[in-house]
Amino acid sequence: MTTLFLVFRILDIVDILLVAVLLFALYQIVKGTAAINILFGLVSLFIMWRLFSFLEMELLTDILGAFISVGLVALIIIFQPEIRQFLLALGTPSFLGKYGKRFNFFASLMESPVELSVDPLITACRKMGELKQGALIVITRQNELKQYVNTGDKVDALVTKSILENIFYKNSPLHDGAVIITNNRIVAAKCILPVSKQSVADAAGLRHRAALGITEVSDSLAIIVSEETGHMSYSVRGELFYNVKPTQLHEIIVNEFNLEEE
Repeated sequence: MTTLFLVFRILDIVDILLVAVLLFALYQIVKGTAAINILFGLVSLFIMWRLFSFLEMELLTDILGAFISVGLVALIIIFQPEIRQFLLALGTPSFLGKYGKRFNFFASLMESPVELSVDPLITACRKMGELKQGALIVITRQNELKQYVNTGDKVDALVTKSILENIFYKNSPLHDGAVIITNNRIVAAKCILPVSKQSVADAAGLRHRAALGITEVSDSLAIIVSEETGHMSYSVRGELFYNVKPTQLHEIIVNEFNLEEE
């Protein structure tokens, strides 16, 4: 025991803490999915392998070691969607702000100013809510979502109340899909977004799942106007917030994009 304590360095403590943080982050990503059981199984397998190795049980160590040796490839195959989600989140400035307040300084360095006319946007959403006219609007930051822009029809127009209302008018050929806004311009409409696998409220539909899905894989903010209830919701950083008032949504957008009050 004395020998063990003598060789136990400060870096070993840091190593253990970093592994714990990594495992916790992985757990948060796969929590609530079928992959969580696989994760627990892999961790248990690794612990048993280390235990048998420590006890010098060579046969079991060799058998489990054979599994561990191909475990990385198996891990990548099994957790491909979760790993992709994690790497996409890691590459966004919002990831630092979400998982560590101390890194906000670095996140602010990575972010560039975003232009957006909030009043026409909120007015259009409020009007569409009154008419129970469904809408899905995505506002980009660093990630301009070009792969999703290409799934829709290019628009390239300034953000105005009338254009947004016309796009989402129920008889419009562009109403079925999402509008993507970048630097105060409607870049495209009728865009197809990834649908989240997270559980949502019973009243939430495909628009809510798509809004949640796009914010899981990017640093964007998505606004939803429900066709059934007319209520406004929004999604950011893989979270969905229901039934917000126009004034609340205005304040949220201003704060999220560090805009000056209009």
